[in-house]
Amino acid sequence: MAKAKITSFFCQNCGFESAKWMGQCPACKEWNTFVEEPLAKSGSSGSMGSSSKRRGGTAKAPARLNEVSVKDEDRTSTDMKELDRVLGGGIVTGSLILVGGDPGIGKSTILLQVCRNLAADGKKVLYISGEESEKQIKLRADRIGEFSDNLLIMCETDLDEIDEAIRRTSPAVVVIDSIQTMSSEDVHSAPGSVSQVRESTNILLQIAKGLNITIFIIGHVTKEGMVAGPRVLEHMVDTVLYFEGDRHASYRVLRSVKNRFGSTDEIGVFEMCENGLREVENASSFMLDDRPENASGSIVVCAMEGTRPILLEVQALVSRSNFGFPRRQGMGVDFNRVNLLMAVLEKRAGIQLSDCDAYVNIAGGMKVSEPAIDLGISAAVVSSFRNRPSDDKMVVFGEVGLSGEVRSVSMADRRVQEAVRLGFTTCVVPKGCMSDIRSHDGIKVIPVSSVADVLNFI
Repeated sequence: MAKAKITSFFCQNCGFESAKWMGQCPACKEWNTFVEEPLAKSGSSGSMGSSSKRRGGTAKAPARLNEVSVKDEDRTSTDMKELDRVLGGGIVTGSLILVGGDPGIGKSTILLQVCRNLAADGKKVLYISGEESEKQIKLRADRIGEFSDNLLIMCETDLDEIDEAIRRTSPAVVVIDSIQTMSSEDVHSAPGSVSQVRESTNILLQIAKGLNITIFIIGHVTKEGMVAGPRVLEHMVDTVLYFEGDRHASYRVLRSVKNRFGSTDEIGVFEMCENGLREVENASSFMLDDRPENASGSIVVCAMEGTRPILLEVQALVSRSNFGFPRRQGMGVDFNRVNLLMAVLEKRAGIQLSDCDAYVNIAGGMKVSEPAIDLGISAAVVSSFRNRPSDDKMVVFGEVGLSGEVRSVSMADRRVQEAVRLGFTTCVVPKGCMSDIRSHDGIKVIPVSSVADVLNFI
């Protein structure tokens, strides 16, 4: 009699299961992502919707959509405006929130601050750590401030024990630090493996939805900046937040990449201080604080992060190359986008850049992928190439096409309003956006239709 198979192969990227090892995953098309993992026991208590439960339990009747009511009190404020903005207005009861980021970036710190604020408002909070001892948590808590008796801490990695503790204490919010340290006895593999991470998240999802409590889970990231474990982890949770920034710098950017209860790509800006993370409500002013005066290659652009306009400084350094192959580098922007814009400038504007090295940087460490900064990058490159500074009170935004045309962007009026608020007097915008921009006192709006028109202002 043939032995039952006790292992299977899983894709670390998407969670696809296969009976044998394959070089390329047929689901996500990634190479060399399959790992061998033990299969879960039959009848696992953590498997959502198991056959035993379906046969033995009472079937749940469907509900009419019109009969479902949503109240304002279903959202809970964290008393941190920047975090509430990223979450879409506050914590939604019964949601599962994943917070990822590099080591030392401040994931545990910000969630401990959230626990402090919620406990001070009278809500029972349970902080579960699988990485630190109670004394280590206490040392960090003393640095943050005073905590009320509503905050409970627990050092445990066994999900069965965690499940029992949650049901016994009935907290409103639970923090799991981190998901890679949690393990279930029903899965015979090491903590942090594909099977364990998937099963642990599944159990926590059941707890959050079944008991109607909010659960924050902290996830470590890989060298590519993605949450370690199967990609299906991000699909299972309700909200995915990423901490960005250099851990050696003082600023931190919290970005929402998935949110079932609000807009995505919202950001919150924080500053790391001795007593924890401090909110930076005026992000535009914060990003432009150290901007040099009368410097060539420096252009202010306006980018939209979700529904929030932020003014950023684009820096460019262009110099003649000493080698046969010019070097191009982008920090905070896509490297290929810089090459494309330089090719457009050479072809459509007649600026000889093929033998020049070029370095483009978004000051402050922000990462921007929005095409609205194309015009600002082009202007910064030309300014550095000519060694001619631009107007310090000028803001530029617009998408640049391959034909050299400047295309319209969304929320043009809000971008102009942000420029007016910070005291800028000139705004170069795409011509197609003029119908959406209202009249504003104190600022001159200049429409352009091609990238060659911008050269007149540099």
